[in-house]
Amino acid sequence: MKYQRHKNEATLFTYDYSARRRWLLGVIIAGMLILVGKAVSLQVFDKEFLKEQGDMRHISDVPVFAYRGMIRDRNGAPLAISTPVESIWINPQEFKVATRQQIKQLERLLNLETGKVDDLLTDPHKQFAYVARQVSPNLAEQVKSLKLSGVYSEREFKRFYPTGGVAAHLIGFTDLDDKGQEGLEAAYDHLLRGVAGSKRVIRDGKRQIIDDVENIKEPVAGKTLELSIDQRIQYLAYRELAHAVTINHAKSASLVVLDAKNGEILAAVNQPSFNPNMRKSLKENLYRNRALTDVFEPGSTVKPFVVAAALDGHYVRPDETFETNGSFEIGTHVVKDTHNYGTLDLTGVIKKSSNIGVSQMALRMPPKYFWEVYHQLGFGESTASGFPTEASGSLLDYSQWKPFDSATLSFGYGLSTTALQLARSYTALADNGILHSVSLFKRDEDPEPKRIFTSRTAKSVRAMMETVITKDGTAYEARVDGYSVAGKTGTVKKAGAGGYVENSYFSVFAGMAPASNPRLIIVVMIDEPSAGQYYGGIVSAPVFSKVMSGALRVLEVSPDQSDNMPVLLMGKN
Repeated sequence: MKYQRHKNEATLFTYDYSARRRWLLGVIIAGMLILVGKAVSLQVFDKEFLKEQGDMRHISDVPVFAYRGMIRDRNGAPLAISTPVESIWINPQEFKVATRQQIKQLERLLNLETGKVDDLLTDPHKQFAYVARQVSPNLAEQVKSLKLSGVYSEREFKRFYPTGGVAAHLIGFTDLDDKGQEGLEAAYDHLLRGVAGSKRVIRDGKRQIIDDVENIKEPVAGKTLELSIDQRIQYLAYRELAHAVTINHAKSASLVVLDAKNGEILAAVNQPSFNPNMRKSLKENLYRNRALTDVFEPGSTVKPFVVAAALDGHYVRPDETFETNGSFEIGTHVVKDTHNYGTLDLTGVIKKSSNIGVSQMALRMPPKYFWEVYHQLGFGESTASGFPTEASGSLLDYSQWKPFDSATLSFGYGLSTTALQLARSYTALADNGILHSVSLFKRDEDPEPKRIFTSRTAKSVRAMMETVITKDGTAYEARVDGYSVAGKTGTVKKAGAGGYVENSYFSVFAGMAPASNPRLIIVVMIDEPSAGQYYGGIVSAPVFSKVMSGALRVLEVSPDQSDNMPVLLMGKN
């Protein structure tokens, strides 16, 4: 009985594990069901949500820069174009893992100063910093091949100016963000810059773009500007003006070429110039387009207008003569000529550039009438060429004139003008009394012609101006083989503090050719020639001659003088 009792007791303490197995199995099955349910939820019910979250981490929208519009000359030659480049930037938060060797490698490849990258890593919150702007695509690929974390590139455009300094003052330039800063690039930036687009891209774990998904918005390229400028004439004018500044040791110079028939600006150059492709060390005063923004007193170049105004107003007779005996008193003031020319007719007054002769004509005209002629010619107001910061010049109101003011205004003192304004005023003589507006853009005809003088008067004065180019005139150096030339010199003392400065001059020449039927007008202004000569007929007239000669041949204008035809033919060969 005792043994049996112990056996029964052992039986009582034996465990049954079947229940535990069933419980554990239930837990496993429940877990599997939960996992299956979650998988179904993720793959079916939450599929769009998860896809959106994944796309947020790997798909993003990036801008697509618009191509900046070209600037061309009248014949389609490029004056400003954009080329694709890359800019390298880093996310300092991601780039911090780079080793010292990798940093040095990046700086060496991009030709950066030692420590430049370290400086970009100092801000603990910064997530964007340019390392190099506008590098070549080839160099950008070399940077990408380093596979540095946090280093990225983006496509941009770099502006390039094929003519360099030849048209620099006119075209201007853009900054690193392709925004116009000077010249026409600034004035017409809203047309040239276009509208940026955008696209959707896929990025890898390092945020590098690995594929394009779709174009969201196509970029709209900027508009192309077609200028009135003729690159061939622009280069010719630039070359001759630079040479003149050098040999005359001048401070600066400007030159404008106009189409006498419709007012198109075919060339506008200045010295000194600058290269818009390389301007890191240049000073801002070099950027100024002096031909359109700098004013000067025009001197004797306005005398033909005084004669024309007096003729049209019947204040002088065509056959009238004037006594110019070296000096002419006006109240307490005295007007002088450089020589005693004696008795001069109208042609002689122009030919010898007599201050006394034109002063006598000016004093016969009522101030209001005289002022109106100058005002109608455009003096004292902008030409509205569309160039930014164009100067207006100045013209004193006639109500404030005294007799001596009328006299000084007749030989170009007391008013100021730009080279472009002066060239424009000469269209009234070149196109038989019709004054033209000016344009920097190509056009077939002037939409705003305005008659200033009668055709008969304009032709008559133009014939008088032809005598200026003779051996006993003031600008024999302005002659052009094969073509008749009409023009006028100006040698102007420069104003300074307290009055006019001795031995400091503007040397000016304004003229047109062929004089029989003018096609081109050229104004040359050279500031402070200091090599010994300063007269407009000696300093500026030779520049006019060379530029006019070349420009007429470029435009294939037929000669109007047969005497020099053999010379012309030999020159062409």
